[in-house]
Amino acid sequence: MRIAIVENLENTRLGPLGQALEEVGAELEWFWPRQDSSLPSGIHDHDGLIVLGGEQSAVDDAAYPYLPALAGVMRRFGDADKSVLGICLGAQLLARAYGGENILGSAREFAWTPLDVTPEGAADPLFRDLSPGFESFQWHVDTFTLPDKAVRLVSGSAVANQCFRVGRAAYGMQFHFEASIDVVEAWLVQFRHVVEQKAPGWLDCFPEIAARHSAAADRAGMAIARAFVRSIRPARNAAAAS
Repeated sequence: MRIAIVENLENTRLGPLGQALEEVGAELEWFWPRQDSSLPSGIHDHDGLIVLGGEQSAVDDAAYPYLPALAGVMRRFGDADKSVLGICLGAQLLARAYGGENILGSAREFAWTPLDVTPEGAADPLFRDLSPGFESFQWHVDTFTLPDKAVRLVSGSAVANQCFRVGRAAYGMQFHFEASIDVVEAWLVQFRHVVEQKAPGWLDCFPEIAARHSAAADRAGMAIARAFVRSIRPARNAAAAS
């Protein structure tokens, strides 16, 4: 199993997603287009595509000219029935790829938040083993409209489009299910000044907040990660199935 991973911000971290990929012996190939504009050259060298978050908006083409090409790569993987996972910025790019509108600056969420699995989500392999409500970490200011071909799987009270799927297994997740407590703690060190500006006083309360929310969120994140990895069809298995 070969997976292409696109990192849009340095040291993003995979958390439970990395553990789930390691459990199945996946081979990971990383791309850093922010540094060198590198992206997967086609869809045939990888069985799946993961696009991580970042500080940029999904339509900031002037500052990050690789973004349209990345959206195109995501669509090509999805149209080829390969598993695609876009997280945060990655979800916004997947929405863009399939005709959704990116809405900038009006969807500010930070910290662990409650989320609701929709009836469609309850039937989806990624969420059917979760309870109807779960918590996950959020860190974003943008959102998007649901593409015409998309099915909403998870919603939230502040931001409606928290997770959608296009086709069999192209998923866009606004929330950071991969942000286990270890990942969050690393982010708080790496981006401490950003957190202090975004949520004054939150760092002082962090131990208490984490004690209330992180354990359940970590369990949900691990379940989602493993379910996504199960959706990936290695080329040899896909050929046999056909």
